Amino acid sequence: MTVRPQQLVEHALETSTSDACVVIVEDSTSANLRWANNTLTTNGVMRSTDVTVVAFAGGGNASVSGTAATTAQVAALVEAADRAAALAGEAEDRAELVAGAAAADFDDAPAETSIAVFDEVAGQLGEEFRRAEAEQRILYGFVFHEMTTTYVGSSTGLRLRHVQPTGHYGCTGKDAALTASAWVGGATRDFSDVSATRMAEDLATRLGWASRRLDLPAGRYDTVLPPTAVADLMIDAYWSAGARTAVDGQSVFSRPGGGARFGEQVVSPGVRLASDPTYAGLECAPFALAGASSDRTSVYDNGLALAPTAWLDDGRLTALQQTRRTAAETGQPATPPIDNLVLEVDGSTGSDLDLAAGMDDGLLLTCLWYIREVDPQTMLLTGLTRDGVYKVEGGEIVGAVNNFRWNESPVDLLRRFSHAGTTVPAFSREWGEDMFSRTAMPALRVPDFNMSSVSQAL
Repeated sequence: MTVRPQQLVEHALETSTSDACVVIVEDSTSANLRWANNTLTTNGVMRSTDVTVVAFAGGGNASVSGTAATTAQVAALVEAADRAAALAGEAEDRAELVAGAAAADFDDAPAETSIAVFDEVAGQLGEEFRRAEAEQRILYGFVFHEMTTTYVGSSTGLRLRHVQPTGHYGCTGKDAALTASAWVGGATRDFSDVSATRMAEDLATRLGWASRRLDLPAGRYDTVLPPTAVADLMIDAYWSAGARTAVDGQSVFSRPGGGARFGEQVVSPGVRLASDPTYAGLECAPFALAGASSDRTSVYDNGLALAPTAWLDDGRLTALQQTRRTAAETGQPATPPIDNLVLEVDGSTGSDLDLAAGMDDGLLLTCLWYIREVDPQTMLLTGLTRDGVYKVEGGEIVGAVNNFRWNESPVDLLRRFSHAGTTVPAFSREWGEDMFSRTAMPALRVPDFNMSSVSQAL
């Protein structure tokens, strides 16, 4: 007999012998299509139920997570969490659990997806495979869609439910000789806004730009970063924006001599970096979810209502991610992480191509990858360019150039950019597929982007 997710929540709460308990059940279905060499290769639908039990005993807590679809499996997780909580020391983030009542939709069934979500895209792909074959291009890529329904219950009476659709697509095109490569990708909630025809046309355009190849040395270049590449960088900045880390003097947001730089001008005026669970097209959970505590999250805050939050406003640091416990120490509001991120610049307009059209001599990037942190106190990052770096002369794209290793700080870029485009939905090539797909970003033009060395990657 199938056990409903709500029953798993209630059974865990009834079984726990600890002082208090929080249970998070995530019921997910996902569908995917993949293709290579202009041919569909695999497709499938998967379902999973993941359970996290957080047990609280004395002043400590412990979290245990696992796949569980039966009450017996949940009981085993509860027993392990109770046992670990009894041995845990005092929790630094200790606070009263969030109290509440049952949400009106808590008893509703989980939402589901199916392979039918790709019906229109799949039909278009067949035609684009034939076109690519005739025009000597090779397409590789995937589409993915997932519906995750999260149920949260606590011994304080909290009962919450949230349905999260997540979708994304990516396609790489290569010429027949495998000497040029281009990529396009994006995020979506339901694939109603995705066109495989447009995807293939964009790849054909980019591969056309690459028909001429130029080699350039390392150096600082006037560079346009499209929204995708800006998302690659800003997500890293967001993950580094923890109040605890800043107060401890370990981040770019630390104030010399101690504390965080709240209220200080840290980037250019007119820049706003914010998160909002109700942002159109990027909607996400309106309450805090934490399977374990960290410098930015707390298991005690599960179920805490989330509000629109500006992290940077008019270039000033207005908030950092923090728990209720950290907020009490900093004197700032509790601002847990929110699962989307939006960058806006006052007066900005146009696309990445519009910004490139205003360049005399520079580069247009596609996306970044293999991003790693070099120095947390300046937020210096390093990584590689990927799948298309294009030379711009007199406002025209005249060819593709070699790839580079780059070294830059996203916070520093927000001080140095010279032009910005319109904020649009943007999918991070580096982080979007598995970690953080809900972003909206403008293109940015940076007059002296640091290409520190030449890369031999295609």
